[in-house]
Amino acid sequence: MTIPNSRNINYLVFSGCIFLILVALYMEHAMALEPCPLCILQRVAVITTGVVALIAALFNPGIKGIRIFGSVGVITASLGAALAVRQLWLQNLPKDEVPACGPGLDYLMDVFPLTEVLSMILTGDGSCAEVLWTLFGISIPGWTLIGFIGLIAISLFQIIKPRLS
Repeated sequence: MTIPNSRNINYLVFSGCIFLILVALYMEHAMALEPCPLCILQRVAVITTGVVALIAALFNPGIKGIRIFGSVGVITASLGAALAVRQLWLQNLPKDEVPACGPGLDYLMDVFPLTEVLSMILTGDGSCAEVLWTLFGISIPGWTLIGFIGLIAISLFQIIKPRLS
């Protein structure tokens, strides 16, 4: 079995990111699950990772470029994984330790500076601690974390064993 070249691997990563976003949009619109601020930031991390992979696939760089794009992919997917871990931590807090629900993201963006908004989002609130859906006992941020771990693994593979077209 031959290992695909880096360009095809990047298209695969991009396709995986599209799949993750489509699932998120389906859950939001068809299943009426409202995303919390941490969920929205995780989506941003998925989209950013996908865009990095698409740019890498389109430009089809040499070995050094493959490693650079792979490194950026590791960083963006790791940030997303950290957000998912934070949300899982919030979901597993005892009920009396769960932070109170705060205002929506739109309100925060209108009223506070971006640095304060990010601080409030990363602190989390009650909406981030709520488990709205599970599959095989794993909540949405758990599945998102699994997706990010896969993206990190593929990006690390790109760094360690880059394959030219």
